[in-house]
Amino acid sequence: MTALLRYQAELLLRSQRWLAPVLLYAALLAIGVRPGDPMTDSLGLASAALVPVAAWLVRVCVTGEPDAARDCAAAARGPVRVHAAVLLTALGGATIIGCAGAAVVLAVCAPAAAGRGPAALAGAGAVLVCALTGTAVGALSGRPLLRGPGLSVAAAGLGSLLALVMAGSPARAAVTGLVTGSVAIPVGALAVAAVAAGAAGAVACRVAARRG
Repeated sequence: MTALLRYQAELLLRSQRWLAPVLLYAALLAIGVRPGDPMTDSLGLASAALVPVAAWLVRVCVTGEPDAARDCAAAARGPVRVHAAVLLTALGGATIIGCAGAAVVLAVCAPAAAGRGPAALAGAGAVLVCALTGTAVGALSGRPLLRGPGLSVAAAGLGSLLALVMAGSPARAAVTGLVTGSVAIPVGALAVAAVAAGAAGAVACRVAARRG
């Protein structure tokens, strides 16, 4: 699996298709975060913006390899492991992007009443929750479940929106906690997001195996 992850990471970096979601994330932070803003509010924004970015990054990863190359990798290592490596690469990239955004917020925003340390831990938890949630959305809205680019993009956009506004969503719970000033680590939301991402990834990998 390590070799597959390294291979997928190199494909992602060399393609430079990661630039679009990164620029989107940077633009959202530039619009929504100002020096001196409340830290927890800004961490909530930085986390929420990660959901569509993570879903987009999944799409970049699942479509970044030619079909012939994907078939060769699947024949050598198995379609399930190959698709799992794709999803894990996207999740890792989204987490790195979110951590960078959270670091910017911690550097420029007014400290929370509880201090930067607790706020940083809560923000890191929310970033991971939203990265997992966005990855789940991307896994269910892209290849191999949905192959048409128009339908896939629409499903990813709608799924990201629902993940941020729907009652019971782990991303909504984590972001709401920060926006309301809480610096508690969102353990419950993190567990739900991990289960959701694992289930979505399992479905996508199973379909990939059947169609492979």
